[in-house]
Amino acid sequence: MRLYSRAQNVRLAGVLSLLMLLSGCAVPPRLSSDAETRLPDRAYVTGVPFYSQRDYQCGPASLAMALNASGVEVTVDQLIPQLFVPGREGSVQPEMMAAVRRHQRISYPLDGSFDALLSEVDAGHPVVVLQNLSLPLWPLWHYAVVIGYDRAREKLVLHSGEQPRQVTDLSRFDATWARSDRWAMVALPPGQLPQSISAQQATDSIAAFESTAGVEAALPAWQALVARWPDHAMAWFALGNALHASGNLQAAADAFEQATKQDASLAAAWLNLGLTQRGLGQQQQAIDSLRRAASLPGQWQALAEKALAER
Repeated sequence: MRLYSRAQNVRLAGVLSLLMLLSGCAVPPRLSSDAETRLPDRAYVTGVPFYSQRDYQCGPASLAMALNASGVEVTVDQLIPQLFVPGREGSVQPEMMAAVRRHQRISYPLDGSFDALLSEVDAGHPVVVLQNLSLPLWPLWHYAVVIGYDRAREKLVLHSGEQPRQVTDLSRFDATWARSDRWAMVALPPGQLPQSISAQQATDSIAAFESTAGVEAALPAWQALVARWPDHAMAWFALGNALHASGNLQAAADAFEQATKQDASLAAAWLNLGLTQRGLGQQQQAIDSLRRAASLPGQWQALAEKALAER
């Protein structure tokens, strides 16, 4: 499904040549007015190693570059059995993101905009992208790593294929990127967040990481999340759960309380707050919190009522 095949490259050489000529006349993608003002004219991510991409191994090679840049020592050969999908002659996006999590990094998918792509490069984050170098009818899937841009020259810089620091037109890149629905991802250590992501998108990515790596590994990510979005109730709720699992009950209670302040209708936060307060010996506060949880209709109401009855 996701493949970069030498045989197909030969078979479609004429088609690709035509596509390259046509894309040279395409209009370069536009940035939003905010990005136009905020982003510098050019940016380049230093310290990203290059690994030549052999047949069907553009996924492992691209991921090794991104992980190495984030401080993970892993080779292409180590990643191949984690990513290569038999019968598909390549790597698919879920396996790419799962492999990042297995190496103690968080995989954050981007929204597919050039605002997001260039913002991450400006922040020093190499971006793994998926392209279709052929036509939709005969896809030629290929992973690459975007490491730089020059807005004035309308160019991107990529580690791609067998060529490091490959310079390509923004419009030509966009034509191939669009055929993958503009899929892109950054791999970051817990505690670092992408520049171009929403609070809910970050919450989902960190939760997926926590399910693989555990609550202690995810704790710095939840702390970074509430620091950036202090009004996001679910971020405080998730932080409270992680702190509770780590044995820090008072800090967990404080986080649950913040969640209820941001969203008083979040019954699960009231329930967990009450149970945590009970564990701290704060009986009256626990009763008050559990009563709030029991007053809110939904799946947590019965559990709150049961907890009240057990006092």
